[in-house]
Amino acid sequence: MAASSCNAPGLWVRGSKQRLGSLFSLISKPFCSVAAASGTMSAQRLAEKLRAQKQEQKTKKQPVPTSPVQRRVQELVRFTQQLQRVHPNVLAKALSRGIVHQDKDLVVINKPYGLPVHGGPGVQLCISDVLPILAKILHGHKAESLHLCHRLDKETTGVMVLAWEKEVAHQVQELFRTRQVAKKYWAVTVHVPVPPAGVVDIPIIEKEVQGQQQHYKMALSPGYRMEDGKIVRARSNRNAHMAVTQYQVLSSTLSSALVELQPVTGIKHQLRVHLSFGLDCPILGDHKYSDWTKLAPQKLSLGTLKKLGLHQAKARHIPLHLHAHQLILPALGSRKEELDLVCKPPRYFVCSLRRLDLQMPSQDQNGDDEAGRVRAQ
Repeated sequence: MAASSCNAPGLWVRGSKQRLGSLFSLISKPFCSVAAASGTMSAQRLAEKLRAQKQEQKTKKQPVPTSPVQRRVQELVRFTQQLQRVHPNVLAKALSRGIVHQDKDLVVINKPYGLPVHGGPGVQLCISDVLPILAKILHGHKAESLHLCHRLDKETTGVMVLAWEKEVAHQVQELFRTRQVAKKYWAVTVHVPVPPAGVVDIPIIEKEVQGQQQHYKMALSPGYRMEDGKIVRARSNRNAHMAVTQYQVLSSTLSSALVELQPVTGIKHQLRVHLSFGLDCPILGDHKYSDWTKLAPQKLSLGTLKKLGLHQAKARHIPLHLHAHQLILPALGSRKEELDLVCKPPRYFVCSLRRLDLQMPSQDQNGDDEAGRVRAQ
């Protein structure tokens, strides 16, 4: 009896351990599997949280601007935030908020500043990368990718047309190629074009610029030149492209202007080259074509810098003020009427107009937040 009574507690303990062990194993297995599933499900959320915390820390580290110039620089940086550095989903959502028009064939967006259309060396993110995501945001997860119909330069903002089907995209591309699409751009220029309206008809060619920083630029290749006080025909260059731009000054002061541009042709950097080298009126923020010999921040007069609230040392922060304001697409497919697409200029563009005492046409006075408008003709 004594032996049995002495062994009973040990037996009970061993039995309890076995029962507890089996109970723990029953509980812990599903718990671990649930935890693993939960971890898998929340990985993306955790990554987004860490990214947000990192961005918040970076923002906190930035010094508080103490001068009007520093505040102005931060304002420009904020207005022209580089969307290349965000997550593709964030970029796609930003593009969806800038939609001007959408139908069964087309989607028209207001392209943001600083965003390339195509990929290339050094490009982290571009519009073509996120077209599948944008399509799913608009039409659900089964939607196929949107297609590009044309392109805009990285620094150019404004009207950009996308198509749901490849065939429609090819049709729109053909309209652009055959010059059936009416295009109007707005540019803020340094100096005022003389005369205030006209046509620049000068071929353009790509040339290598010799110097400390060897690079390539588009340049004028005129058909005539001066020789001994006489105008003589220049030898034509087979690599030159015909380039024609119609322009009209919409508003001007003594030192700057808001100019409407209608390119008849579509040569690379045509508007920038015609304004800078053809009319001696470079676009505000064009740090490439303001000086032929070098790549350097645009030099501005003291009066212009004062109006913009900047010093020359901070001129590099001024973005290119070139905006694709309007496209008129002819009838296409089942649509029997023209489509008049208008995009509001970005906030930094509107802000510069106000600072430079330039007036937008009355119908576009409230153009800083709305994406744009559409008129069926």
